[in-house]
Amino acid sequence: MKEDYYEILGVNKSASESEIKKAYRKSAIKYHPDKNPGDVKAEEKFKQAAEAYEVLGNKDKRAKYDQFGHAAFQGNGGFGSGGMNMEDIFSQFGDIFGSAFGGFGGFGGSSSRRSKGTNLRIKVSLTIKEIAEGVNKKIKVKRKVQADGLEYSTCRVCNGSGQMTQITNTILGRMQSTTTCNNCSGTGKIVSNKPPGSDSNGQVLKEEMVEVKMPAGVEDGMQLRVSGKGNEPITDGVPGDLLILINELEDDNLKREGNNLHYDLYVSISDAVLGISKEIDTVTGKVRIKLEAGIQSGKILRLRGKGLKSVNGYGTGDLLVHVNVWTPKTLSKEQKSFFEQMKNDEHFKPSPDKNDKSFFEKVKDMFS
Repeated sequence: MKEDYYEILGVNKSASESEIKKAYRKSAIKYHPDKNPGDVKAEEKFKQAAEAYEVLGNKDKRAKYDQFGHAAFQGNGGFGSGGMNMEDIFSQFGDIFGSAFGGFGGFGGSSSRRSKGTNLRIKVSLTIKEIAEGVNKKIKVKRKVQADGLEYSTCRVCNGSGQMTQITNTILGRMQSTTTCNNCSGTGKIVSNKPPGSDSNGQVLKEEMVEVKMPAGVEDGMQLRVSGKGNEPITDGVPGDLLILINELEDDNLKREGNNLHYDLYVSISDAVLGISKEIDTVTGKVRIKLEAGIQSGKILRLRGKGLKSVNGYGTGDLLVHVNVWTPKTLSKEQKSFFEQMKNDEHFKPSPDKNDKSFFEKVKDMFS
């Protein structure tokens, strides 16, 4: 289950904006990469704190989080959905660190921002049973990486700054503007030696197997982000991300509605009259349910906790079993004769009581 943002920053839900900002700065400095070189756990704490502050430090996002929790930011990628990376953090919140690490920028107090590679997108199909418990998926990804032996030289147009300064004369006087260098696309470097087999940027396609943990309860259309598994940048920098779009496969027996599941159970007239024990499929295996004698078509049996887990860990849905009494389309002479004799029998005449709800009442109950 994803950790609560307030707990990550160590503040309570009534904390003021300044208290949240102060708590984030304290946590960010404590787990900053410069202070904890090579410490993977510290880096993860650093990212978690930034993700929490990105939501709680914004008035509108905080209000949504207080009302809906992590579900308010599902499927939108980026911040607030587990997609934090170092470049995002330093570009968004670098000013909060102040002079603790040499001011705004990246690692080691550098004032330049490293480039980032492009993202990759891939669709992954999951069955209802895989969604129910969560699953580890091995995904084959083809990424663009820098070829071995690739060499760079400093861009002569911008002298490695990545920017161009232009001065124009206007009626108000001389105006100076700064734009990204077109020659190196703002990287300050150009490829000077491309290894054989590489493209115009000195990159090659590399196939890699990426193992991704799919959390229980994901829904069709949700997007997961795996940081650093996208394409590498043309020059020095950080790789892009791998964006995974969830495709939920239809199940032959179970139909999903949020975290609840629906199952159509067909029984014969004789089984409905006499009662029977039936075995049905659920996401956790088969279960046996008892149908009482005289059960009516349209009856809905609710199996608590036999649905899907919430992706945020907020409980588990139910399995709703819809009983359908199957009416035979063809009968033998003896069978037809039996039902003709029963036409006027008082036990065969419809006589619903107050406990036998109408179709509209059942629909209302199902959605309430």
